[in-house]
Amino acid sequence: MNKHMSILVTGGAGFIGSNFVLDWVACHDDSVINLDKLTYAGNLGNLVSLRGDARHIFVRGDIGDVVLVGKLLAEHRPRAVINFAAESHVDRSIHGPGEFVQTNITGTFQLLESVRGYWNALTGEAKDCFRFLHVSTDEVYGSLAASAPAFTETSRYEPNSPYSASKAASDHLVRAYHHTYGLPVLTTNCSNNYGAYQFPEKLIPLMIHNALAGQPLPIYGDGQQIRDWLYVKDHCSAIRRVLEAGRVGETYNVGGKNEKTNLDVVHALCDILDELVPPSASLASVSSYRALTTFVRDRPGHDRRYAIDASKIERELGWVPRETFETGIRKTVEWYLANQSWVTDVTSGAYRDWVDRHYGIRAG
Repeated sequence: MNKHMSILVTGGAGFIGSNFVLDWVACHDDSVINLDKLTYAGNLGNLVSLRGDARHIFVRGDIGDVVLVGKLLAEHRPRAVINFAAESHVDRSIHGPGEFVQTNITGTFQLLESVRGYWNALTGEAKDCFRFLHVSTDEVYGSLAASAPAFTETSRYEPNSPYSASKAASDHLVRAYHHTYGLPVLTTNCSNNYGAYQFPEKLIPLMIHNALAGQPLPIYGDGQQIRDWLYVKDHCSAIRRVLEAGRVGETYNVGGKNEKTNLDVVHALCDILDELVPPSASLASVSSYRALTTFVRDRPGHDRRYAIDASKIERELGWVPRETFETGIRKTVEWYLANQSWVTDVTSGAYRDWVDRHYGIRAG
């Protein structure tokens, strides 16, 4: 094989994808061909530290563009494709499911077809060592009762939103391409990620953004929905480990061992913000950001609980998360406080309209 290796990362300007690209370049000599469509959540500002680094090659494009993907595969001959590209927000899928079907199902199919053609043309060690790693979500498993055991890799798929249904379909396509065509695939299903560069539509960055602006902190329903929270850099290390040593055709669940209610997460954020940036004079009547908590109507089909059993990846590959929720959430708050210009850049008028539409509360 060539001494100079490369990988192709799709969706590498998004939240998890950009964190993966940054960590990969810090840990490996392989070049990264980064293919991203740059929709609303894709942001080249996430990758500004790689400007001028010859190991990072950014290409704007769609995973469904078979001509472009075929050209990239032929030109760079990557040893692996890591697929992060996806529409990923439940609320957006409720209001516009078509985009989720197009990107997550049709796009994944077209990407698999391109990769299958490339892989079939490889020979020898290059063919034996090639991997297609598909990054997915625990939401494909549906919702858990409070006392139910956590999701395992053999849990039944019961998606409850257009988003999770589209991801479930993509998982099934990836599995089928392995069993039908022999494509050497790996799949990871992760719990809720948090950390740097997350678009402020998701719970944690939204609450930080609103708190600092003195705006209401909208919480769906009673706030008792439970999620397992995974620090994004831990997720990235898990993906690297699965790519390195995972068994072909297998699925690995990746979790943070941190089940928290949404209300507990918001309270934890408020407490850290109270410590680091106490409410300002403009919020003189508020002694804690917790006072901004506002319960709003629950979203349709809101899953009550997710929990990941990550014992397989620990047992087979020796991976465990490094961050507790307490250490990870503090690092996350500190990053957002130190990068307010990034937040300002991504919180456009369209974003404010989106928050107003979904929560019935106007963002500042």
